[in-house]
Amino acid sequence: MGSVYGNKLKISVFGESHGEGIGVVIDGFPAGFEIDFEYINEFLKRRAPGGSLSTSRVESDTPEILSGIKNGFTTGSPVCAFIRNNNKHSSDYQDKLINPRPSHADYNAYVKYNGYSDQRGGGHFSGRLTAPLVFAGALCSDWLKKTYDIKINAYLKRVGEFTNDIPDFMSKVENFISELKHRGDSVGAVIECVADNIPQGLGEHMFSSVEAAVSSCVFGIPGVKGIEFGKGFEFASMYGSQANDEYYYDENGDIKTKTNNNGGIIGGMTSGMPLVFSVVFKPTPSIFTKQNTINLETKSNDKFTIKGRHDPCIGIRAVPVVEAAAAIALMDLVL
Repeated sequence: MGSVYGNKLKISVFGESHGEGIGVVIDGFPAGFEIDFEYINEFLKRRAPGGSLSTSRVESDTPEILSGIKNGFTTGSPVCAFIRNNNKHSSDYQDKLINPRPSHADYNAYVKYNGYSDQRGGGHFSGRLTAPLVFAGALCSDWLKKTYDIKINAYLKRVGEFTNDIPDFMSKVENFISELKHRGDSVGAVIECVADNIPQGLGEHMFSSVEAAVSSCVFGIPGVKGIEFGKGFEFASMYGSQANDEYYYDENGDIKTKTNNNGGIIGGMTSGMPLVFSVVFKPTPSIFTKQNTINLETKSNDKFTIKGRHDPCIGIRAVPVVEAAAAIALMDLVL
């Protein structure tokens, strides 16, 4: 499985949604960095379920450090964090795959791994695996902030038809999602992420671009179906005279651009302007209305109703996950 990311900094995510636990190994993290466990735990809490807008599955997501940290400092050896799965309802899932869930990885994994993959709760393909990703991202985010003053912030840009430029955006979203939960449906979302104080010249042209590095890590988040940098697809309707980011010297003699339509990346390299990208999440495929599928035992068409506990909108809890992916990619580039 392609569960490893990075060059100088490598992360390897392991575990399944309903296995004993999930975790991450971080190889290449510099020695001597003091760990802020409060910062990491707050980062993890932002991703954790709870409240009316998410799944009813509640996990503490407390990381157990197995290696790489001693007396509160990184040792230079691989950091391994393990998060136990304590709240499992495996009975909600079939012992073997009979009815593949529409738009889930069930059937593809069944074929690829000859029927041996663990499909309970999505197995290794579950959004549950974003918890160790967030642990790694929180560690990277803290290092970037304290070492280079790089600050990464993401926010919900859109949920369904609601955009964050309208009054009472979150109130409308909460009402909308409560209605979706009641009728057993789900909705997609867009998250925008901004990273400030990025050094100039990170990345390379062509296949080693900053866009490629960030995209590769972001697409490791389940449910992500698209990414754009700066104005992204808006460029299709713009003129060059509107789209070009013109240079100027600011009051300190630093070179800046008057606009940041390219999202802080030119020619695959960082320009020194804020890195800006947006990510689109598909609607959660686990919906509670009856759907068409197939029966692999009888080899016939079938109807199926999903069981289990699921988020009506992936994007609500994915904000810190996107920040984490950005932090991992940027730290790898910086190193």
